[in-house]
Amino acid sequence: MSHRLENIRNIGIVAHIDAGKTTLTERMLFYTKTSHRLGEVDRGTTITDFDPEEQERGITIYSAAVTFRWQDVTVNLIDTPGHVDFTAEVERSLRVLDGAVVVFSAREGVEAQSETVWRQADKYHVPRIALINKLDREGADFFGTVNQITNRLAARPLVLHVPLGLGPAHVKEPFRGLIDLVEMRLVTFPPKEETLSGGAALTTVMHSEIPAEMVAVATQWREHLIAALFDFSDEVAELVLAELPIPVELMRKVIRQATIARQVVPVLAGSALACIGMQAVLDAVAWYLPSPADVPPVEGLDVSEKNPTTIARKPDPKAAFCGLVFKIVADKHGDLHYVRIYSGTLRAGSRAWNPLRQKKENIAQLWHLQADRREQVDSGEAGDIIGVIGPRASMTGDTLCDFAAPILLETIQFPETVISMAIEPETSLERKKLSEALEMMKRQDPTFRASESEDTGQTLISGMGELHLEVIRHRLEREFNLHCRVHKPRVSYKETLKKCVQVTGHANRQVAGQTLVATVTLRAEPIDDQASVQVEQGWFPESEVSAAIAATMTTAVRESAERGGLKSCPLWALRIVLLESLLPDPPPSDVAIRIAAADAIENMLTAAGTVLLEPIMKVEVSVPEEYLGDVINDLQQRRAIITSSSIRGGVTVLDAEAPLSSMFGYSAAVRSVSQGRASFTMAPLKYGPASTEAAEAFV
Repeated sequence: MSHRLENIRNIGIVAHIDAGKTTLTERMLFYTKTSHRLGEVDRGTTITDFDPEEQERGITIYSAAVTFRWQDVTVNLIDTPGHVDFTAEVERSLRVLDGAVVVFSAREGVEAQSETVWRQADKYHVPRIALINKLDREGADFFGTVNQITNRLAARPLVLHVPLGLGPAHVKEPFRGLIDLVEMRLVTFPPKEETLSGGAALTTVMHSEIPAEMVAVATQWREHLIAALFDFSDEVAELVLAELPIPVELMRKVIRQATIARQVVPVLAGSALACIGMQAVLDAVAWYLPSPADVPPVEGLDVSEKNPTTIARKPDPKAAFCGLVFKIVADKHGDLHYVRIYSGTLRAGSRAWNPLRQKKENIAQLWHLQADRREQVDSGEAGDIIGVIGPRASMTGDTLCDFAAPILLETIQFPETVISMAIEPETSLERKKLSEALEMMKRQDPTFRASESEDTGQTLISGMGELHLEVIRHRLEREFNLHCRVHKPRVSYKETLKKCVQVTGHANRQVAGQTLVATVTLRAEPIDDQASVQVEQGWFPESEVSAAIAATMTTAVRESAERGGLKSCPLWALRIVLLESLLPDPPPSDVAIRIAAADAIENMLTAAGTVLLEPIMKVEVSVPEEYLGDVINDLQQRRAIITSSSIRGGVTVLDAEAPLSSMFGYSAAVRSVSQGRASFTMAPLKYGPASTEAAEAFV
């Protein structure tokens, strides 16, 4: 897979559900002649939605990798889900990508999950371009969506296209083309029916003069574009001041530099379903998004030293190999690991080092990935995204590297699960089969949990939402022929302390004729962070023996805290600091320290008391005006707090915060009160104090 780094684009398609991500991917594959048919989401014929569950539901559940060529550029593209229950697929994809295309629906604008994926892209410093899609829909609003990108996402949109017309074919001025503000020409596209026939129509676009009625609008937005570029280029500034024309290539160069620096977001116009503007999106990917050579060298820890330091690896095929495992497709005959190679070359039949697990991994086979199809290859180089079969210990987020030049890359952090459900096989003979199937799913999905309850012996599965668990259950039936009984879903409660306390735990007992003596002192306090328990070592003795004992105490305190609170729920939003503790002579054993740490945590919980926390969801409901009162009344009965409302695309959009426990079955309820005309999205927001009824249920 040898190629020039400058000609590679590793990109993702991200957006809110139903914004048109998968349709855009299908058009890209069709226009680059990678696919010879135009797949449709509604018919379940798309290349990237190959899973039966995706085809039945008409949504993307699993991220899929495809590769195609456009002009002289090789594009490695990952199509991601839009539903919040599968946000982990977006998280791990953005972690390894160099750029992204963010798709917005021109009718709905910037929606709840749009904000989520935008924040994820910010987190990983991913440059992006924006496509305002579905401009052929009733109620489409191009410039309204541009304003929302500015106001809701705090971004600086750089409008490169102005749509010609808006709305479907039956309106007076339907969407039929776009004005390219860089070249100042009208661009129109062959009708979809002509495109389906293939041939020259695949890449043919028509360029013509801008219609007289659109000249003023185009000129105004062209001036906005040049004014923005004025800030990023002295060369452009000089030409503007001299009132000289700006060459197209110079404009594209400056737009590319500003995009890669994440100073602007180029905004394109189009309709993926109607096949309008797709060639322009492909051009923008090649022109404006970075190659692996354009992004900063990847950084990690040099774990060969006693005190690890930060080092960088350039994307050079001749450098030492390092890559990140960002996805695993579990299989009985050998898991397929998706690896982004950051430096060096990885060859089939070699071995790699996993510095986190301290294990050598076999690289038995390498595969070029094309959705559900694979092609075996001999090697992969810096910049490639490749499938690897052979590793056994490596998990999602792990680093693979050369043993002689170890580096530990930043791993991937995934959100906590918010909902759980008891599941049991129909017969006791299938219990082992169920356990093996769940273990396989846990390897594949880092936001899926499965464990056995110590109190009831039931198997509990946990995930990001009702749909997430429903998909898991269907997979058990379809792939493993396991027809399981499931119980009503329940939320994942957590506990935090009521107040700050300082306590001491003791160990003083005889075990097998040996006296175990130890003391552990700690301070604990609730914090505002929406994160699990933070355990810090606040005691740093000077002697090596005492320092080692302090480190052991910190580890023991962390392990004891992970056992949960007074109501057996996981502890949350809590900081524990180990304080100076009295050391007996001789020094305490590890067993004594663990006993004292457990006693300290028990004393902490008793002295401070705990508050039960429940997941609070961010809910966004789009509802026509005539049903607004009924929807608000239903939300209030569910203990929801409405935080804001706005008009978007002719409907009212309500933003609310609601406890997850009261939102079960809301999909059917909101359809009922609005006669099927309202829609909603829901995403985890934070943990907050649970209701009195919920707290009493744990007593």
